[in-house]
Amino acid sequence: MSADENIDDKPQPLVEHLIELRKRLVWSLAAFFAGFLLCFAFAKDLFNLLVLPYKWAVIWSGLDPDKMQLIYTAPQEFFFTQIKISLFGGLLIAFPVIAFQVYSFVAPGLYKNERSAFLPFLVASPILFIIGGAIVYFFLIPVVMLFFLGMQQTPESGEVAISLLPKVSEYLSLIMSLVLAFGLVFQLPVVTTLLSRAGLVTAEWLAKQRKFAIVIAFIIAAVLTPPDPLSQLGLALPTVLLYEVAIYAAKLVERRRKEEQAEAASEETPPEDTPPGDET
Repeated sequence: MSADENIDDKPQPLVEHLIELRKRLVWSLAAFFAGFLLCFAFAKDLFNLLVLPYKWAVIWSGLDPDKMQLIYTAPQEFFFTQIKISLFGGLLIAFPVIAFQVYSFVAPGLYKNERSAFLPFLVASPILFIIGGAIVYFFLIPVVMLFFLGMQQTPESGEVAISLLPKVSEYLSLIMSLVLAFGLVFQLPVVTTLLSRAGLVTAEWLAKQRKFAIVIAFIIAAVLTPPDPLSQLGLALPTVLLYEVAIYAAKLVERRRKEEQAEAASEETPPEDTPPGDET
């Protein structure tokens, strides 16, 4: 084993590991609490920002955006909605700190080549989560709300007026569930690449499971999204595309592993054969 592959972790008693774990937990909780307080101070502004996709849908539907409104039917509902916004936002803000604390705790027990391989995934994971959330915010929510706004009914021809008046808590739940669903689904390439590096899955195996993955993608979309075809397709189709990206990423990992093995084999010098008659 080369020097670069040595584990830097020194043997420590269990108490010291627990102290180290406590320190990492304290830093993580402190970052989360700070993010929560920051988001709570601007909770109403954040909620108004989350309402923008709904406003875009109102404009696209030809309605007057100045007349749109959201309601709450319980005195404490909007307050707890702000609490949920603050918790969700605090977790997102604190995620880089939490991820770094987790990495700092487990890194001493990893080989140096494993640490260098793990760091890119630590960076890619939040980026992919943000991409998934951006798709929800800029595309899926406006399209879904436009679909729901189309179900309104004006009091013409003796029909009763039916208007969409979303509750603040239900609208926030819709946003949060879709952002979490897309954010987790967009981790698929990261997870499969890590599994491929660990040798638990191969690109060939992933390709053979493609038909099952497509069915599972639509089942997950039906469970995690509202019961309308637009949001379900909006989650299922990117999941299928990400699965194809995961297969390609697994192929790259396998190709790189073969190249590293070839380089390691070329660096090994075979022992020279002793000519006959020179043996002592």
